[in-house]
Amino acid sequence: MKGLFIFANNMEDVEGLATRALLIRSGIEITTTSFSNEKTLVTKFNQTIETDTLIKDVNPEEYDFLIIPGGPYVAEHVDRDTNVKRLAQRFYDQNKLIAAICAGPRFLGQIGLLDGKNYTAFTGSDIDAPNGRYHPERKALKDGNIITARGAGAVYEFVYEIIKTLQDEKQADALLAQILY
Repeated sequence: MKGLFIFANNMEDVEGLATRALLIRSGIEITTTSFSNEKTLVTKFNQTIETDTLIKDVNPEEYDFLIIPGGPYVAEHVDRDTNVKRLAQRFYDQNKLIAAICAGPRFLGQIGLLDGKNYTAFTGSDIDAPNGRYHPERKALKDGNIITARGAGAVYEFVYEIIKTLQDEKQADALLAQILY
């Protein structure tokens, strides 16, 4: 399994970096990418990071799933974004897994991918998915080929759902045991 992980300036650190680290720990290959013209980005809490590639150099067909983190960048870009939405739609149309955390599901909601689906997200993000079934009490949940999570405090549950979907529940349980969750 090979995942494409969108990183952005001002993304939530834990949702991006911890999610990536936990998936790699589980043996899942992750490629980080940026829609900006630079690989070097600065997270919400001022960590300078470098992505593996730029989106212009990525062939989405080579990836089995997509991850979209949250953070302030979402509110800054979601209403005028075409890049993340177009990529998410492409993965969705190919019935590939899409995992979005915190405000990340807003991209999915704005293009109708959460219509009729159960989902969770950061408080207030449900405004972009009025035709979905919002579950603010859930940390993470899966409906069809979409996994959503509430926020940084739900990273472990988010990663658990991803691993359970891509590998199996035994592998997901093994990760939690390994990190003493």
